Amino acid sequence: MEDVLAAVGPRLRRIRRQRGCTLAALSAATGISVSTLSRLETGQRRPSLELLLPIVQAHQVPLDELVGAPPAGDPRVRLKPVERGDTTVVPLTRQPGGLQAFKMVIPTGRSTPEPRTHEGYEWLYVLSGTLRLTLADHDITLAPGEAAEFDTRLPHWFGSTGQTPVEILSLFGPQGERMHVRARPRARGTRS
Repeated sequence: MEDVLAAVGPRLRRIRRQRGCTLAALSAATGISVSTLSRLETGQRRPSLELLLPIVQAHQVPLDELVGAPPAGDPRVRLKPVERGDTTVVPLTRQPGGLQAFKMVIPTGRSTPEPRTHEGYEWLYVLSGTLRLTLADHDITLAPGEAAEFDTRLPHWFGSTGQTPVEILSLFGPQGERMHVRARPRARGTRS
């Protein structure tokens, strides 16, 4: 919070100078003394809503611009990759519990099956590379655009075929939740 407040002064000065406004002119427009405005800009005075609201009105800028908040409705998602052994995992869901989504990058070196079992249900979608999936007695390869879903209580393992890294999306339900896929609606005029 202190970092946010410390950055307000330089932003105030930059905005005022960009508009070609003097401290005296801003003081006349806001009713805030020149000395208070100067102390705000240099960080010697702590900004408050009482002081910032007249300034944003005078400059006609959103308050968020002064405090450095991300723009409202910013659609960007800031993901933080995590290294789990030799695999890069990017969590796509933020809340714990329930269905979890991950993007995973599996290196070529992870190509020797080591099956395991645990509670849950998993759905995998291959983005790039070729995924090798062992599931009970099955040994399956999946190409980009292919998906698989399975109960994780069955012995399973997935990794690279050893030729290229694999990039996948994984949806995992720790209590056995299954992903529900809505079927594409039938085209009009077709019969089942």
